[in-house]
Amino acid sequence: MNFANRHVLIVEDEPIIAFGLEDLLVGEGANVSLATALGEAEDMLDEIDPDWAILDVNLRGSKSYSLAASLVEKGVGFIFATGYGDAEHPPEFRAVPTITKPYSLDHIRQALSQLP
Repeated sequence: MNFANRHVLIVEDEPIIAFGLEDLLVGEGANVSLATALGEAEDMLDEIDPDWAILDVNLRGSKSYSLAASLVEKGVGFIFATGYGDAEHPPEFRAVPTITKPYSLDHIRQALSQLP
């Protein structure tokens, strides 16, 4: 999985995790857009066309499934990230790869490689 010149949208509300992930992906050559809230991410989607997205499932008490639906409509592949182990996703998202925090670059690569 090559990140060079790929645009990745990160949606993560924990600053330490968000900035660490951003640094990791930038170090691999990716262009990164970072949102810390659903509304911010939805606004970004009006302006950017990411290759992939990494979505925290729980964002300040809200689930990211509405954003996931928007990504599906745009044809953007995405994975979920969660600190709660195996999350129970709604039926339409059960097949989406999910990584558990703390995760590594290898976990991200493996999950993204499962996307169609």
